[in-house]
Amino acid sequence: MGDSHYDWPDYYDIVSSGLEHDVEFYVNLAEEVEGKVLELGCGTGRVTIPIARSEKEIVGLDSNPFMLDKGKRKGKMARIGDHMQFVEGDMREFRFRETFSLIIIPYRSFLHLLTVQEQLDTLCNIYRHLSPGGLIALNVFVPHIKNLYEEDDKSSTRGIYDIPGSEDRLAVWDYTRFDHFMQIAEIIRQYERLSVKGEVIQRIISPLHIRYVYPFELHHLLKLSGFKVLQKYGDFHKTPFGPESTELIIVARKE
Repeated sequence: MGDSHYDWPDYYDIVSSGLEHDVEFYVNLAEEVEGKVLELGCGTGRVTIPIARSEKEIVGLDSNPFMLDKGKRKGKMARIGDHMQFVEGDMREFRFRETFSLIIIPYRSFLHLLTVQEQLDTLCNIYRHLSPGGLIALNVFVPHIKNLYEEDDKSSTRGIYDIPGSEDRLAVWDYTRFDHFMQIAEIIRQYERLSVKGEVIQRIISPLHIRYVYPFELHHLLKLSGFKVLQKYGDFHKTPFGPESTELIIVARKE
């Protein structure tokens, strides 16, 4: 395995459990549409597998083979076969011969697109792969200026976690630095696997870069790509989006 943030899927699953009610939100949305679903940035199938359990046909696409391999193993353990498929690919340039009724980008995966051109390429690619009137749904964190400056150039403890099937524990730290001009966050994550005695058995340092987007910026990107925004929520309980919201969930339709 390499040193990418996503090359360690077992540790990723321990630390990245998602956001409150996000799985239920995307499952419910998938159940409301007729036709097939595509998930971009599916990772190890945290959202993909529950949607497949609801007997919706879904394709999960991700660029990291380690994440996909674990997703496939989890799918087999859940005894999900015909409803789900995992595919390796890039959300900017994937190609399918079929179209989809719903394309989702959960858990802020849209932020992996580091330039405006990459964002537009992805949204236009999604547009091409949606059926007439098809929906796109995604969520991103809201970059409040005060928080960006308070968290800049700082280390924070993410937590100490139990490791399933082991007496070892996993300690996780993040160092975050912001480029406010380019809207890029550089996150250096450090994993330390600790023995029962507290000794460090393994240490992994993994980099991650994301480009945060502001709410009106995302709205305009969608409009430029041919979408009409239908709903904007501030959380996955469908609270209306407002000034105090820390998350932006958008549902838009192909026009």
